[in-house]
Amino acid sequence: MAKQQQAIQAIRGMHDILPEQSPYWHWLENHARQVLAAYGYQEIRLPIVEKTELFKRSIGEVTDIVEKEMYTFDDRNGDSLTLRPEGTAGCLRACLEHGLLHNQSHRLWYYGPMFRHERPQKGRYRQFYQLGVETYGMPGPDVDAEMILLTDRLWKKIGIRDKVELQLNSLGTSEERAAYRATLVSYFQQHLAILDEDSLRRLETNPLRILDSKNPAMQEMLQQAPVLLDHLGEDSLAHFRQLTQSLDALGISYRLNTRLVRGLDYYGKTVFEWVTDELGSQGTICAGGRYDGLIEQLGGKANHAIGFAMGMERILALVEQLGSVTPEPTTDVYMIRVGETAEQLGMIWAEQLRNDIEGLKLQVNCGGGSFKSQFKKADKSGAAYAIIIGDDEAQRGEVALKSLRIEQEQITVNYDALLATLSNWQQQKSHSSNQ
Repeated sequence: MAKQQQAIQAIRGMHDILPEQSPYWHWLENHARQVLAAYGYQEIRLPIVEKTELFKRSIGEVTDIVEKEMYTFDDRNGDSLTLRPEGTAGCLRACLEHGLLHNQSHRLWYYGPMFRHERPQKGRYRQFYQLGVETYGMPGPDVDAEMILLTDRLWKKIGIRDKVELQLNSLGTSEERAAYRATLVSYFQQHLAILDEDSLRRLETNPLRILDSKNPAMQEMLQQAPVLLDHLGEDSLAHFRQLTQSLDALGISYRLNTRLVRGLDYYGKTVFEWVTDELGSQGTICAGGRYDGLIEQLGGKANHAIGFAMGMERILALVEQLGSVTPEPTTDVYMIRVGETAEQLGMIWAEQLRNDIEGLKLQVNCGGGSFKSQFKKADKSGAAYAIIIGDDEAQRGEVALKSLRIEQEQITVNYDALLATLSNWQQQKSHSSNQ
């Protein structure tokens, strides 16, 4: 007897999104698209695989992402390629390659999977989904404020605004950061005994990231560390001051976090994060900032850029934890067919209904089965109505229409009456969802 082969499972940290989970994703994605459209942003679709050099030049070779976390491989031509660990570099590469930054401004967004080989834990995956938003060619703090307004509107739309906090900081210019870096290294060298292993390594490569450490043993020392805002020039301070004044005028609450530095080398001036305390250690659901210098770093002419990315799994985890969302069912109407004549007429009527009622989600029972078993499937589908058709009804050109969610008398109708009833229901449902 042949030995049964072991079933193949998904790669650790790369998860399936099952049918019962998909409606929540669609719900969040649709809300995000509506908000982005309201601010005039356009979608750009980008490759999942890029040349490794793109990320080394943008993220920085001495970062955890490049050194430890990227999925990098050589293709058949010997070129080093990488599954994208983040979207900003690829978006900017596309804009430079297609000449979109020459005397132009753009508001863009993209969506899809990113890949990092890190230890999987709750809210953190090796394949994870991000929605990224980038703008180019706009130097002022007004677009910084717009980025924050956009996210604030989305949080309100999906019902989590009171569970997230906006944290703000400014990293100034590269020259200001370089001067501050020297001051910070000098301070940390006076406290080497307190620094953990990661911080000692970062002391030589990226000392600003030490400020972001969550190690409890280091917190008192970090609280006393020099503050970057104290080392910024007047232009950087003016930019940040105008941003905070705009947010105050717009009624957007925030907290100044002088230890907020972001994990990527290319950020400067405004940086921000939306943080929640509902998800344990994985509290950041959205983060971004200005990265004007990255454009020249990738071979373009000096220009201005700001963007952010939001982690879809973390946002959905927060929504699920709050338990306040019930996505719209994937089926509006379920058709039960019992008998050969009923099966044929049912399929014809189902196609006519889909033609006549725009957006109607009608599922027809296929594969036979008793009336009882089909009715169970109709109820499980989440449909509002069941259309019931047997051979007797089919011969009379009629069906039974039964409400599955509210108390209503079952009625027997011909096609015109069925169309009128379902059309009216569909219009009412659309009106309710748009309010």
